Amino acid sequence: MRSSQSKLHIGIVGGGIAGVALALDLCRHSHLSVQLFESAPAFGEVGAGVSFGANAVRAIAGLGIAEPYRKIADQTQDPWQDIWFEWRRGEDAGYLGASLAEGVGQSSVHRADFLDALASQLPEGIAQFGKRAVSVEQDAEQARVLFTDGTEHRCDLLIAADGIKSSIRDHVLNGLGQPLVAPRFSGTCAYRGMIDSQQLRAAYRARGVDEHLIDVPQMYLGLDAHILTFPVKQGRLINVVAFISDRSRPDPIWPSDSPWVRNASQEEMLSAFNHWGDAARVLLECIPAPTLWALHELEELPGYVHGRVGLIGDAAHAMLPHQGAGAGQGLEDAWLLARLLADPQVLTSQPQEVLAAYDAIRRPRACRVQRTSWEAGELYELRDPAVADDEQLLSKTLAERFDWLWNHDMQSDLKEARAQLGWRASA
Repeated sequence: MRSSQSKLHIGIVGGGIAGVALALDLCRHSHLSVQLFESAPAFGEVGAGVSFGANAVRAIAGLGIAEPYRKIADQTQDPWQDIWFEWRRGEDAGYLGASLAEGVGQSSVHRADFLDALASQLPEGIAQFGKRAVSVEQDAEQARVLFTDGTEHRCDLLIAADGIKSSIRDHVLNGLGQPLVAPRFSGTCAYRGMIDSQQLRAAYRARGVDEHLIDVPQMYLGLDAHILTFPVKQGRLINVVAFISDRSRPDPIWPSDSPWVRNASQEEMLSAFNHWGDAARVLLECIPAPTLWALHELEELPGYVHGRVGLIGDAAHAMLPHQGAGAGQGLEDAWLLARLLADPQVLTSQPQEVLAAYDAIRRPRACRVQRTSWEAGELYELRDPAVADDEQLLSKTLAERFDWLWNHDMQSDLKEARAQLGWRASA
């Protein structure tokens, strides 16, 4: 048992949204000492818009970052404020239905803006840069992480938030006696671009396309392809992601010598959607220089923790983006860990027990979100065998399938974790 006078020393590897959000919460508590290590020379996010469901918005509030998020987040304007996405046929923009998230709707933000808002609140000395982890060791007393610059850090708990290419995941899986897991290519690529909303409005007006399609987040569905749009930067920009899937082989492989992200030509992108209707085509014509992203994911892991080392975010459960849930699951990880570690009762427990409780509670849910994110892509691209080409059933399925994801009771998770640890209900 730990002395009630001691501090718990926590190291976090990875300065993305989940890692910084966790560090920001933990550094507020006097019984915790926190250090965050980021491999880059400064904080920075790759990508553009990121969407958060109601569950993630609650996690953001629970982590004490609701106000900075509110200042930069986009939300659909009244009277469509509860709409997550409207669903439409790609061929003619015909309306199929809508998914409603009451009180939240489509809550989205530019990734870099969100990370900047979080990082700006970190106290001096918490974050260290240019620290790329290469290996981890642990014994009965502590964990030790070694960096490429020859330095090391010792701590009571080490949290790996270092993304889908995590350098620490192997340590956890080896410790569990499990096969190593590498990112796998999904067979789906995504063309991405940002459009000035006024430019898109003018283009739609010129072609007689309904401007409502700009005002409300849209998802256009087609065979083996789909396109989504939602606003970021306070509505000044429209984030566009156009997905295209190659289903010619059951085990798609992305060439090892090819980058996961590259520049693409507009011609290449338009040719992939050449049979789609004006709403989609005009949208893509407003993106002169798209980027192409090869979407990778992880298979479901048999465990997120080994001893004093735990995985959160994409290091644990990198998933396809089709439910807008990946970043939100990282925030749920951070929320539960933060609530457990912030409780002074943590000092009377073994740190490994806290991580074991986190794993027991979070892993089943995160694995389900991984699985259903893939299933959502099949549904959007008209490959769900249970729905097939039944548009009425498609509409009903889309309206109902996200409720379990968004309405998850995180307080119940915390109560269950406390019970597993034998803690009092509240401290």
